[in-house]
Amino acid sequence: MTQSPWQAGTYTPVKLDPPEFSGIADTIIVGAGITGITTALMLQKAGQKCIVLEAGNIGFGTTGGTSAHLNTFFDATYPEIESDFGTAAAKLVADSGKEAFSIIKGFVDEYHIDCDFEYKDGFLFSENEKETKQLEEIMKSSASAGIAVEASKVNDVPVPFEMAVRFSKQGQFHPLKYINALARAFTDLGGIILEHTFVNDSKTEDGIIEVIAGDVTMKTTTLVYATHVPPGINAFSFRTAPYRSYVLGVRLKDDNYPAGLAYDMQEPYHYFRTHEIDGQRYLIIGGEDHKTGHDDPEQAFANLESYLNQYYKVDAVVYKWSSQYYVPADGLPYIGRMAASGDHTYIATGFNGNGMMFGTLSAKIISDQILGAENPYTELYSPSRLKPIAGFSEFIKENADVAWHFVADRFSMETLDAVSELKNNEGKVAELHGTKLALYKDAKGQLSVLSPVCTHAGCIVSFNAAEQSWDCPCHGGRFDISGKVISGPPKKNLEQINLPK
Repeated sequence: MTQSPWQAGTYTPVKLDPPEFSGIADTIIVGAGITGITTALMLQKAGQKCIVLEAGNIGFGTTGGTSAHLNTFFDATYPEIESDFGTAAAKLVADSGKEAFSIIKGFVDEYHIDCDFEYKDGFLFSENEKETKQLEEIMKSSASAGIAVEASKVNDVPVPFEMAVRFSKQGQFHPLKYINALARAFTDLGGIILEHTFVNDSKTEDGIIEVIAGDVTMKTTTLVYATHVPPGINAFSFRTAPYRSYVLGVRLKDDNYPAGLAYDMQEPYHYFRTHEIDGQRYLIIGGEDHKTGHDDPEQAFANLESYLNQYYKVDAVVYKWSSQYYVPADGLPYIGRMAASGDHTYIATGFNGNGMMFGTLSAKIISDQILGAENPYTELYSPSRLKPIAGFSEFIKENADVAWHFVADRFSMETLDAVSELKNNEGKVAELHGTKLALYKDAKGQLSVLSPVCTHAGCIVSFNAAEQSWDCPCHGGRFDISGKVISGPPKKNLEQINLPK
């Protein structure tokens, strides 16, 4: 229901005419975003035979909805990483960010990709005494970790500030132009991409993994889930928390577009940059993040637009969209082998708001592991790591929230006396004649009725009016108005039910 400028703009998508394949693939990658496509290309270049399976089309998910900032500083700040993991780990994180940046630039150069790649200065700024103290610590720890940062007299946006710092050689690009070029290189090497192929399950027998997508079953020796969390209920459903971030693409009345990248330190923070699409410059501004299925998306968009109008002369809001990301319990992503699945299934999740960087890094770590190459970041980002000091409080908080919704949502249903109370294009979870229902009226007044029980872990979905979807507040599963899974971890659609008499 909402599109990013990357999805709406003109670019050349990959033309797919995949060949028939009936053998055993070396690796099957689930998900055709930046993580999946980059992993597939790296493995294919190394001589593997790979298949990518995508429920939508290339870049359908977070990659198509990113604000496309490229940073070597992250949502988990270097002071936080130092505190939770140690000084050596903070330096490793900084090195890994630089390597991810280098990989992206390397592919841009190798394949001559016209994806609007640009180096930019990044500005982080404080607006009060508390934030200034935090910013001073960030500047000190970032420098200690090896990141180029210095105090700045400007913040590149018309927002008053107390203190600003400048991170040099940050960047931006057009994410769909970039991954479509990688996908083209992958298929040119004989790789296979199957779009509109929703993976329901997988099972392993005698060292062979069967990947099940509807009526189709494919076989492989190695499986990579590049889909946020893997489908079904597993440890990562409880070690990561789903969030949505809201973004506007704005045409200004004046020429006050920022030259670089800028970020405030509010909670949640706002971020700014400029991108030219089809000859028109746009201010890209985002923020108002909240846990999926919790707050009102329409209000989030309204709040973001109100914030925008405080500082800019707006001609038109041309694009509005949101995207999903997952916050890890201890601050760092989970990348590599799934311990519970032996040595042959890999995941990449918990990127926070840094998906383009950590998605690229994940491809390098996972492809190195599959190919038997050493990687200096394997242990730091290992999915099987256990950091009780760093992650325990967040782990408890997120799972307490899941448990609360599992119980409370069943006793806070709004009772509708009649279906006629629903407006067109409106959805509500309600109780009619003792039965819990997810009710939706389309633009013509046609009613659809679903079970509101998420098919993942049994939580109750809520209606997202801004994007016309049913969103699960527990683990971030999303369904369209017909009940079809938009994004995992649910494996099955919402049940369609008959309205009780």
